[in-house]
Amino acid sequence: MSIDAQTARKIARLAHIKIPPDELTAVAEDLSKIVEWVGQLDEVKADGVEPLANVNDKSLGWREQDVVTDGGKAKAILANAPSRTADYFTVPKVVE
Repeated sequence: MSIDAQTARKIARLAHIKIPPDELTAVAEDLSKIVEWVGQLDEVKADGVEPLANVNDKSLGWREQDVVTDGGKAKAILANAPSRTADYFTVPKVVE
């Protein structure tokens, strides 16, 4: 599948990415190469291969430093908070 400059412009608009018009051709070529590379994955024989939920079925062990030894001081910590709700810091909304 080949991606042209017009398709690259549409992808950039949908992704809210500003690409200068003089770079659209290069971006389209790069995207075409990526799509071509992903298409090569269809050639891989994966019959009978079970999907992995995790590469490692092991869990990390706890170290002595990982054990919580100091806690239960929420009221003391929140005493200096400019704004709080229950036992949590309250911060201004930054995302609309």
